[in-house]
Amino acid sequence: MDRIYLRDLEIPAVVGVYGWEQRIRRPLRFDIELAADTRVAAHSGEIEDTVDYEAVANAVRAIVTREPHILLESLAEEIAETLMAQFGSPWLRITLGKPGAVAGVREVGITIERGSLATD
Repeated sequence: MDRIYLRDLEIPAVVGVYGWEQRIRRPLRFDIELAADTRVAAHSGEIEDTVDYEAVANAVRAIVTREPHILLESLAEEIAETLMAQFGSPWLRITLGKPGAVAGVREVGITIERGSLATD
């Protein structure tokens, strides 16, 4: 199974468990991988035959900008469920980072994987 990916997608958002975090926007950083069979697109050269990277980014933006969010875990799960359903991917991995959330730490976050990779 092939994988398409988006690296360092940055989206400003309101997210956090503390009251002060719910009053500020801060950047969230996403790395996203989706399993897809890209062979048809490789031969046809048509975007309709593959996963549209911009459509993936826009789907993530739509979820993230429906603010506020409390936990990164909940946000990552909602994104995973939406992307798998919208793009028909049998597997994905999302890394969601929150820079500057903990003093002395560049970034904290979560990586989730959902589904399974089929081999042929």
